[in-house]
Amino acid sequence: MTDNELEYYVVRFRKSVYSAVLCYVRNEYDAEDITQNVFMKLCTYNGSFNGDEHVKAWLLRCAINESKNLLRSYKYRFTVPLEAAGALSYRDSTDSDDEMLALMRRLNRNNRIALYMYYYEGYTLEEIGKILGVSPDTVSSRLHRGRQQLKKLLSEGKKGVFNEL
Repeated sequence: MTDNELEYYVVRFRKSVYSAVLCYVRNEYDAEDITQNVFMKLCTYNGSFNGDEHVKAWLLRCAINESKNLLRSYKYRFTVPLEAAGALSYRDSTDSDDEMLALMRRLNRNNRIALYMYYYEGYTLEEIGKILGVSPDTVSSRLHRGRQQLKKLLSEGKKGVFNEL
């Protein structure tokens, strides 16, 4: 396919493809990405078409398939869009929660994740194990080690406060 042909099809069918994708994924950024991918597929397609309507039908079929693939993907099912991330902030948390989260950031990554999922998200040991791909006993060990590390950090912090007085 020549550059002129591709440009013609992009100009002619971009809105139709984008609208179809947007109906499926309901996210402008994902719709833009998928629309671009569909036209990249058209660029590399080696088959022939029987007119503009055939190209349009092929593009829409690709757009729908790409949209369905995104909706089935792990990334889409288990992540939160950036726009919604602001709603997940700790606005309702107290100062002591903020201090605890700051202390938790200093922990070993595995222990920090286990503690966060257990205490802040409310997952059970079994659920955390499934999510992380480890046994519930491993999660329990990480929770124990994380609590010990937090206890040590808290006691060091209190000593620092008493030394200043």
